[in-house]
Amino acid sequence: MLSSGGIATRETASRFPVRLLESGPAAGALAAAQAGILSGHRDLLSFDMGGTTAKLCVIENGQPSKTHEFEVDRVYRFRKGSGLPVRIPVIDMIEIGAGGGSIARVDSLGLLKVGPDSSGADPGPVCYSEGGTEPTVTDADLVLGYLDPDYFLGSKMYLDTKRARQALSRLAEPLGMTVEQAAWGVHQIVNENMANAARAHLNERGKDPRRMPMYAFGGAGPVHGYRVAEILRLPALISPFGAGVGSTFGLLAAPLAFDFVRSAYSRLDQQDWRLANELLDVMAEEGRAVLEGSGLSAKEIRYQRTADMRYVGQGHEVSVRLPNGVLGQQHVPQITAEFEETYRGLYGRKGPDVALEIINWRVVASGPRPEMNLQLPRGTSGRSDVRKGSRRAYFPESSGFVETAVYDRYAFQPGVKFTGPAIVEERESTLIVGPRGCARVDENLNVIVQFSDGR
Repeated sequence: MLSSGGIATRETASRFPVRLLESGPAAGALAAAQAGILSGHRDLLSFDMGGTTAKLCVIENGQPSKTHEFEVDRVYRFRKGSGLPVRIPVIDMIEIGAGGGSIARVDSLGLLKVGPDSSGADPGPVCYSEGGTEPTVTDADLVLGYLDPDYFLGSKMYLDTKRARQALSRLAEPLGMTVEQAAWGVHQIVNENMANAARAHLNERGKDPRRMPMYAFGGAGPVHGYRVAEILRLPALISPFGAGVGSTFGLLAAPLAFDFVRSAYSRLDQQDWRLANELLDVMAEEGRAVLEGSGLSAKEIRYQRTADMRYVGQGHEVSVRLPNGVLGQQHVPQITAEFEETYRGLYGRKGPDVALEIINWRVVASGPRPEMNLQLPRGTSGRSDVRKGSRRAYFPESSGFVETAVYDRYAFQPGVKFTGPAIVEERESTLIVGPRGCARVDENLNVIVQFSDGR
């Protein structure tokens, strides 16, 4: 899996290992895009929350946004500009130090903080009983009643609620809180941190979050997705079947693809079109050779050509799609119009009335998307009733702990409806629906949660 959202052979990957840096999260964004297309939501916000980090990505018209700038080895893990810049094609995501293993603490000012430090998989949260001593987000979620200590990983792993409460009590005491209040503080601080990061990410790209549903997956994504969507005032939350292994679906949905780039600076009105066409043809030929070596025929390969362009004097470029065929001076008005439309989409207005320049030429060679025929389970639990019981869970709108319906994810059929507060359990993840949530199950077994006030 490549960071740009394509897949490559083992031989190609070994030649370009730097292209694999963001491969796992990239697969998750592809899964969100594919699920959005199937459910009729081509524009959405992908939200992937696991054990150490959360990743958010904007999906537009069924495609995750991409960039050609990426940082590694940051001195300050989540601060842009503190790492080494890597010029590779990558799906554009924002990373937040918030996951199930993120550690909660009281800072020197007596304030509750969560992350970015994490307990990791080993020793993990305190409730795992594997040696962890610092309270984490998962410990808080367990104390709040969101997780079933006897059904974690489908009952393959027991969570120790007593140990989680003891760890949180050490956090609550200096704050003058109860254990439950401290647990809710941890839970909500993580949600606010993720919502603030998502809001900044969307604003930088000129996107209005209020029109984008959230697709929440990963082990912890559905646990926190409802509150994050509520804070951002999103129209809906989408929780897929098998949310805990969502990135796997992205791997299955990815086409064979590879990116090529050549730097050749020129003003658009002074462009040497013979040179430009030669560069594009060479890259297309390289792409054909790579993909044919991977087993594709020439007829199956498609080429997407773009140019990194900017106004003369600017320091950052935008990617502009190029017309098909042999390029020439007659294409300048079309390329200019494409640039201005792309620029306006990013920044909300047309730029200064100055000349344009091209910095890089790019070609993406790709094969067809794999045919996916997922055999979704239909009532695999054997239960005639989708509700498996109830337990006390914490919802501050309902004055604290309330008896909450617990639903069996494997008993869901298309058309099932229920209202919050509710908990939906499957082996790898748990969906939490707050009191204002109105949920339904669609044809692909996604749970679509909307808000009772029409958001």
